[in-house]
Amino acid sequence: MYELIKRLLFLLPAERAHGFTMKTLKTLNKLPLLRRVVYNKRTSGTYSCMGLEFPSRFGMAAGFDKNATYLKELRDLGFGFVEIGTVTPKPQDGNPKPRLFRLPADHALINRMGFNNDGADLIAERLKAYRAKNGRDLIIGGNIGKNKVTPNEDAASDYDYCYRALFPYVDYFVVNVSSPNTPNLRELQEKEPLEKLFKTLRAAETELCETLNTAPKPILLKIAPDMNDALLEQITGLCAENGLTGIIVSNTTIEREGLKTSNSHLDAIGNGGLSGAPLIERSTAMISRIKEIAPDMLVIGVGGIMSGADAQKKIDAGADLVQIYTGFIYRGPELLSELQGLN
Repeated sequence: MYELIKRLLFLLPAERAHGFTMKTLKTLNKLPLLRRVVYNKRTSGTYSCMGLEFPSRFGMAAGFDKNATYLKELRDLGFGFVEIGTVTPKPQDGNPKPRLFRLPADHALINRMGFNNDGADLIAERLKAYRAKNGRDLIIGGNIGKNKVTPNEDAASDYDYCYRALFPYVDYFVVNVSSPNTPNLRELQEKEPLEKLFKTLRAAETELCETLNTAPKPILLKIAPDMNDALLEQITGLCAENGLTGIIVSNTTIEREGLKTSNSHLDAIGNGGLSGAPLIERSTAMISRIKEIAPDMLVIGVGGIMSGADAQKKIDAGADLVQIYTGFIYRGPELLSELQGLN
C-alpha cells in the first residue's frame, strides 16, 4: 500500500509532500478504525540508555518534526523516541524554496533547509502543552543550534538560550554544529569554539539543576561525516573530557561521489546536505572508530538506514540507539516493522 501512496506523494514537491503526509497522519490518528491500519503498536520491552527507559531502540531523527507538532503521531507509529529541531532562539524561515530534493535512484535526499523553525519560546510552549496532556509517555530530544544571523563568536549564547528554554520539557539535548546549511556552522566543530560551547552549557546545567532541584539532562554532540580521522579523534576526546553523554553519527554529507543520479541533475539541485543510503558505510565506520577511541562513549547511529539489517549493522558497530529519517520517506511503515526486532 505504501508503495502506491509513495508514487502519488512523489508527484508533489518534496517539502509539500512531507507537510501533506504529516497532516494526513494527524487526521488518521483521530479516527480509531483507520489508526488500526496505519499505526503500529509499540514494543512491550524497554531499552535502558542514558538513564532513560526507551520503548524501542529506534527513533526519529531531527529535522522531521522541527517544531514539535507531530509528537503524538510519531509516538503512535511506534518510534521509541523523537528528536525535535533543530531549534534556534529566534524563529527563522530558513533558506528559499525549493530546498528539499529527492534522488530516487540513490534512495537519498538533498536538503538545504537552513534551520527553519518556530523559535525556542514557541516550541517550548508546545512541549509544555504536550507534557501537561501526555506526561512523559515519549522520550523527546531537543536538537539545538544557532540563528543564521548570529556570528560564530556569539554562538554559545544561542545554544545557551535554547538549552534553558527547552530544559524542563526534553529528556536529552543534542548540540548541532554539523549542518552544512548554515554558513560557517561547521567551524564550531573546531577545538576552541567547541570547548567554549560545552562550558557554557555545563554552567547553564548547574544553574538549572540547582534552581529546579532536578537531575542533569544528557548532552550529545551531532557530528558531520565529512571529517578526517584526526578531527574525529579530537572531537571524541573533547566530548569525553567535557563529560558529554554521547555522540550522534552523523549529520548529512556535502559529498556527491558515487551517486547514480546524473551530474547534470545534481548541478541543477545545487548545494545541500545529502542523506539516505549513500551514507551507510561512512557513518557506520565512524561509529566503529569512535568506539575504538572511547569505548564507553554512547553513540546514536543515523545515516543511511534503509532496512532493519542496516540498523543492526550500526548496533553491531557499537551504536546504542539508531535514528531514521530518509529511510522512512522511502520505506514508510514497513521499515518501522523491521526495526521493531532490533537487539
